[in-house]
Amino acid sequence: MVKDFEAKLSEYARLLVEVGLNVQPGQTPSIEGNVEYAPLMRQCVSACFDCGARNVLPYFGDDFTTREAFLRADEAVFSEYPSYMKARIDWYLEHQCPRLSLTGSNPELLKGVDPARIQARRKASNEPTKAYFDAMMANRFQWCVGAHPTPAWAEKVFPDKKGEEAMDALWDAIFSVCRITGDGKAVERWKNHAAAVGRRVELLNGYQFASLHYTNALGTDLTVRLPHNHVWAGATDHTPAGVEFLPNIPTEEIFTAPRWDGVDGRVYSALPLAMDGNVIKDFYLDFKDGRIVDVHAGEGEEFLRHGIEVDEGAHYLGEVALVPYDSPIRNTGLLFYNTLFDENASCHLAFGAAYPSCVKGGEDLSEEEQKAAGLNQSMTHVDFMVGTKDLSIVGTTRDGKEIPVFVNGNFAF
Repeated sequence: MVKDFEAKLSEYARLLVEVGLNVQPGQTPSIEGNVEYAPLMRQCVSACFDCGARNVLPYFGDDFTTREAFLRADEAVFSEYPSYMKARIDWYLEHQCPRLSLTGSNPELLKGVDPARIQARRKASNEPTKAYFDAMMANRFQWCVGAHPTPAWAEKVFPDKKGEEAMDALWDAIFSVCRITGDGKAVERWKNHAAAVGRRVELLNGYQFASLHYTNALGTDLTVRLPHNHVWAGATDHTPAGVEFLPNIPTEEIFTAPRWDGVDGRVYSALPLAMDGNVIKDFYLDFKDGRIVDVHAGEGEEFLRHGIEVDEGAHYLGEVALVPYDSPIRNTGLLFYNTLFDENASCHLAFGAAYPSCVKGGEDLSEEEQKAAGLNQSMTHVDFMVGTKDLSIVGTTRDGKEIPVFVNGNFAF
């Protein structure tokens, strides 16, 4: 049994709503998660109303029915996107609804599913949802991703435990890395953490590096050029109206975008990647002029290749993120098999779309103008972890000066 569970769950709900979403009076947030998450979602609903929400719109999914459909539904289903689903997200976009998404599905939920079905579903949903997710990536409204354990996920993280014991262990881990103690002060702790991340963001933005060079003992030797007037960000983001929010809880990263055509060399994964309900292990990617030209994985290579073949933009990077090896999540010693956590235990890259805010004024540029500024365009965005204990990153300024950014896996400043 988790000590002080109810107090911690309430504190967690307040953190997600008050700091993650920062719900403003009169707004109508949406809250999305699986049916098992109902107790936390209900507390989040109450917290939203406490903040003055006009209404709250919960939306429930279910892992069992999702897997059943991928295994047994008619083939044509995966090339369709129902109009009622498009109408729902169009309404969210029209009303600029803040979005809270809770993650926690079985990391191997779609193991054994034909990857062509997964790819067809992704492609079918792209055009109907594009305007909504473009607006979200441009921070037109607040959004936040949090987590909730499920038995399958918990037993994957803690293979020596079963059922309730595994669930309790995963809850303890989530509360710990989210700075939840049950004393009701998590909101204050997160505001202090965000301020500390912000100070390092200012240092990185002051350098305006031309490129970053990654090396480690795994064999990573990668050069990443950065766009002119690129912007580093971390912890908090802001809507055009100036509302501050935290897109991820937990978060330890500081990120920007690479030039889509400016990546060369090889990078090795540092941790397994949970993607599309499958786990991909021991992989590397080769880049030339920004494009992924070769892929190899010890396990799950077919799914990785399908992910990269979603569209042309998926062959290029859209994010470069810095996370110290000595981080609260890494220090748990756990592999979470969930990107929300594992990306905050390791420096990572992402293939697919870049965030428009990663260049000055990017949110106000057309897609063509964003690409000309160096930002990649894609229907996907997949983070994969590359940070190791011996990772070195050297930044080169535009006047040719070399600055150590990471030494032995941690920030050099």
